[in-house]
Parts: sequence; structure tokens; C-alpha cells
Amino acid sequence: MCASCSGLGIVLSDEALPVNESLPKVAIIGAGIGGMALAVACKHRGIPFTLYERDISFDARSQGYGLTLQQASRAISGLGITELEEGVVSTRHMVHNTEGKVVAEWGMRRWLEGQPSAIPKRSNIHIARQSLRFQMMEQLGGSEEVHWGHQLVSFDQIRSDKVQLTFLVNGEQKYAEADLVVGADGIRSVVRQSIIGDEVTPLRSLNCMVVLGICPLSLLGDLESELLDGATVFQTANGNDRIYMMPFNAESVMWQLSFRMDDDEAKALSEQGSDALKAEAIRRLPWHSPIPEILAATPAELVSGYPVYDRELLTPEHFANSSKATLIGDGAHPMTPFKGQGANQAILDALSLAREITNGCWSEDVWRNKGLRQAVLNTYEAEMLERSAVKVEGSAAAAEFLHSDVVLEPVDQPRRMSPKD
Repeated sequence: MCASCSGLGIVLSDEALPVNESLPKVAIIGAGIGGMALAVACKHRGIPFTLYERDISFDARSQGYGLTLQQASRAISGLGITELEEGVVSTRHMVHNTEGKVVAEWGMRRWLEGQPSAIPKRSNIHIARQSLRFQMMEQLGGSEEVHWGHQLVSFDQIRSDKVQLTFLVNGEQKYAEADLVVGADGIRSVVRQSIIGDEVTPLRSLNCMVVLGICPLSLLGDLESELLDGATVFQTANGNDRIYMMPFNAESVMWQLSFRMDDDEAKALSEQGSDALKAEAIRRLPWHSPIPEILAATPAELVSGYPVYDRELLTPEHFANSSKATLIGDGAHPMTPFKGQGANQAILDALSLAREITNGCWSEDVWRNKGLRQAVLNTYEAEMLERSAVKVEGSAAAAEFLHSDVVLEPVDQPRRMSPKD
């Protein structure tokens, strides 16, 4: 392990590393978790970058609910973030049937009860998506390299040694150029459409609906439940419907209801809005306490829902004709939310790409002569595709078994994996 960086890939310092103009200039499209992570990774490594986001400001719209950092809980140290200021560590995970009977339990709390002198190897950290983005934004220091209100229209990586980008800004077209374009623009990525084409790997419906909500604990009155101790994650299922609850922050819980539903029906339900989604959740789940109380107390404006999609796995061949553009996060490997891996993989993608740029572009002559595909992108994409493929496939499998009787089998292990695995 490197004595200077302790394996993080960066040396923690109060001063930003100067931009190394001999490295390729990176245009990052999308300021979600993956795009922000890549911007921060570039910042700490002196890689010149510009981050483009179609939203007009950081908080222009809701940026999602909570997420669980698993592998990425240590990896974010490579972004200079050594402590998650609003992160919540869960120590107990439970599965119930609809009457509230515990059918499975695992986690640090139970593990330590059996091995009181043991030290846990890893713990999951739950954090609001926007809180993590804010900490990443702080790493950028209000950077001038972040351009809000820029919607990517198209880019051309063929007719010049630079990539020419066209944006829509306040109704007018604006232009920019870069050496490398990275699509961090989500499951309906414009960059992916340009590189691969939507018709090659179209959205794939899982015939499943997800409804999300956030409930402030203060709205629950004097309700008492050991499941609301701020460190417990629990889920309840009946073989078709399933609700998962976790700490959102110290003052709120987040819930995720999912159930089988035809794609057309799911789209129609999501279009009805938050009041209809909340009503559907309450109708489906007259289950054990505190589920009905939490659903009833959740403000409708904090409820949303969507049909679940993924895409067929990509291969290196899909990128072969893209000399100066690549993908990270959902743009590369969209997956269902049922393994909690989307944000984790996006962060790992960002760090992997930043490290490959640093390693593969140690000399400007080298990367300009070899081209970025040979110097950086082939190696990055091979690692990214292999690592994420397991998560995409596992997430699709989870969409099946979490909405079947298998989820209620009395096996004390995470329901991100099938008890039969």
C-alpha cells in the first residue's frame, strides 16, 4: 500500500492540486451521484474537467431519496470524503410476514451478540442522496467548472481532434469542446444514445412498480416501535407486495414499496401523481405496525413512484467505435433498486475512470498518439463492465424473488440475494 495516500489514490490536503493541462480535458454530462463523483475525482487528481447539468441549480428539483453505501462506503475516501456527516449506520436487518412475525434477522447487532469480542468488517451506511451530493459539491469548492442549466443536445467526436458539444442554455444553443466526453446522464442517457443507439439495447421492463416515500418521525406522534430506533432496517412481504424501510436521516425514515405490475399499468399509476401513489400504498398494506401509521403520516409531496427498468448488458464491442466518449453509472449499466447497488457502482465507476486517466495519460504525447480509447477507455470499460454485470444480473434476479414466496423463507441473510444462492 502506498505510504503517502494509504491506498486512497489521493493525498489528503487542505490545498487543491493544480490542474495538469497535459491531461485530457473531460466534459462530464450529468451532476447526479456518478457525475459529481467523477468531477471530485478529477479535481483531486488535477484532471481538467467541466461538469454540465441540465438543472438550473443544485437544488432545482428533488434529487432522489436515500441510498445505502456498501462497497463505496470506503471508496468515497478516494474522493477526499473521510466522514459522511449525515450518514446513519444500520446494525439490524429484519424480515417479517404481514402479521409482524420475524422470519429472518441479521446484521451487526445480532452478529456481535454472538461474538461480543469481534470487530465487524463492514457496515452499511444510509444517507440521503442529496446530502451525499452536497458533500461532493463542497469538495468542488463552488467550482467554476460546474455549469448549471446546460442540456446536452448532441456531440461530435469524429470531425476534429476535439469533441464538439452542443448545449441548450436558456433556449439558445451554446458550444463547448473537450478531449473526452463522459455520460453520467442516467438511464435515458443522451451520450449513450449517441455512442450505442437506444434501439440496440432498449429499456427492458421488469413489470414491477416502485413507490417511495419519506416520513418525518415527528409526524408519528407518540407511536413507539423498536423498528424505529434509528439503526434498524426492516422489510415485510407477502409474496407479491413488499415494503422496505430504512433510516433516511436522524429525523426521518424512508420507505420503498414494490409490487408486480404490468408496465402499462405501472406507467399509468405513476402518471396519476403523489396522492394516488400514497393511496395505493395504503390500500395494499394494511399490515403490522408501524407500517400503516408511517404510510398514513407520510406527506403526499414526499411520495413518488416509477416503473422499474434495466437494459441488456453492454460489451466492449458496443464502445469500439467511440474514440472519445464513454459512460458511467446508470448510463452504462442501469439496474433495479433491489440490491441497492446503483449509486455504489456509479462511485466505483468514477474512481476507476479517474485513475485510468491518471495512469494512461502520464505523458501528453502518449495519449495523443495512442488515442484515448487505447490509452484509457478500453481498460476502464473492461473493468467497469465486468464488475457491474454481476450487480445488474443480481438486481434483476432480486426483482423476481423479492416478489415471490422465496423472500419469506427463514434464512438469516440479506434479501438482496436469494436464499437459494
